[in-house]
Amino acid sequence: MHIKAVVKANTYADSMSLMALSTKVNQLEIVDQAMIGMGTNLNKQVIAEVGLSTPEVEAATPRDQIIVVQCATEELCDEALVTVEELRALGVAAPTETTYRTSRQAYENEESASLAIISVPGEYAADEARTALAAGRNVLIFSDNVTVDDELDLKRRAHELGLLVMGPDCGTAIINGTGLCFANVVNRGPVGVVGASGTGSQELSVRIDALGSGVSQLIGVGGRDLSEAIGGIMMLDGMRMLDADPGTEVIVLLSKPPAPAVAARVLAAAAELATPVVVCFIGAAEPEELPSNVTFVATTRDAARAAVSVATGGGELPPVGHLEVDVEGIRAARLPEQTDLRGLFCGGTVCDEVFQAVKRRYPDTTRSNVAKDQRFAITPESRSGHLLIDLGADEYTQGRPHPMIDPTIRNAAILEQAADPATAVLVLDVELGYGSHPDPVGALLPALEQAQAAARAADRPLEIVAYVLGTDRDPQNKAAQVAALTARGVHVVDDVIDLADVALEMIS
Repeated sequence: MHIKAVVKANTYADSMSLMALSTKVNQLEIVDQAMIGMGTNLNKQVIAEVGLSTPEVEAATPRDQIIVVQCATEELCDEALVTVEELRALGVAAPTETTYRTSRQAYENEESASLAIISVPGEYAADEARTALAAGRNVLIFSDNVTVDDELDLKRRAHELGLLVMGPDCGTAIINGTGLCFANVVNRGPVGVVGASGTGSQELSVRIDALGSGVSQLIGVGGRDLSEAIGGIMMLDGMRMLDADPGTEVIVLLSKPPAPAVAARVLAAAAELATPVVVCFIGAAEPEELPSNVTFVATTRDAARAAVSVATGGGELPPVGHLEVDVEGIRAARLPEQTDLRGLFCGGTVCDEVFQAVKRRYPDTTRSNVAKDQRFAITPESRSGHLLIDLGADEYTQGRPHPMIDPTIRNAAILEQAADPATAVLVLDVELGYGSHPDPVGALLPALEQAQAAARAADRPLEIVAYVLGTDRDPQNKAAQVAALTARGVHVVDDVIDLADVALEMIS
């Protein structure tokens, strides 16, 4: 194998563009592996860890762009680098678009733009957000690895200015009908959402759409907003904005369980709103006393149904579906050592909802990296039993594309878990929509085929249950994605709760 690197001095590109380019290059048949990113210390460390570092890479600065490819021959490396430039050319701004060297120039010249999306390495994101706020722009920070102190400072500034700071690590928003970052194509309608959860907000939006209603606004606030340190600043501001919005008839507040004091603050603020509120703190116990205008639920499914019910004045909703499978036949075919459920997720909230369901049934043998209680955390000593792993968590995405963009890390995990003789059921999610891989199931199928073939060779059954989060209007088309999975013998359910229920039936 040969490795070749090109370092483009003083050439910046945002992380989303570089992730997308890296994914395309890694799909080339001539390329064994490739990495494209800015020359930050973290990116250089990741490149070194996968064995692709060169003297040129080591000498790169954070202002430089790194392109490194590994191919069978030096000639193929050269061919791959030419293809990189061709792919880059396809993604550059059209001649009719205007580009600026600094964000300040953009704000000065694009006076009608009211929102800035920031997708730069975390160490630079806060300064870019301060520049945007000073220019009077609302901010969506897609970047992760922003410090808590910076987040608190930014959100206090935004509150004082009457602006929003969505994020850091904000994966999803729908503003005035436009999906931002990872978002699905859903109907506009009367339900406004403030979500401290990216895929949870996506799930909520597609459930609302499937029930025949729609979303007025979806304000993502980042997963730490309801922490003790931040205090729910943007959720409080967001719900008040929606309360004043004539297009919003019911508000949904979505988060993993907040800090207790913050939860109380949010509920007290909700009581002051004129608009009915549905609160979903996933997995949290319902408070003993609730304001009269607040409905408290435990799952995204229940949140969507409660919100649409309120919006329609209590009208009849479609029944909850459930995938029927031959549970008895599956249990009978399972080998004695096949006792475990293994969940490998791109979406953190999907992982969390499945984790909560499995933990309730098997509290002594369930572990997850989304668990806040350390009794349920995955450690080197507890990598057996029922494992629910969020592969989109920061520890997996630092310096790497998110698995919703590039499935490489999840595909490797599928092969690893399927090879474990204890694995009985693999549980997977597939997220569609803007920002996600253009064909996530197509990218997933080779790993599933390998896993199924290895199980057959070992004379061991392997059940796979999957949920496709999206709509038929998404660029990837949900119906087509579901059909491709079903053709491979995958059990495809229609929502997150059914994903957990069907998988649990198989191992009970």
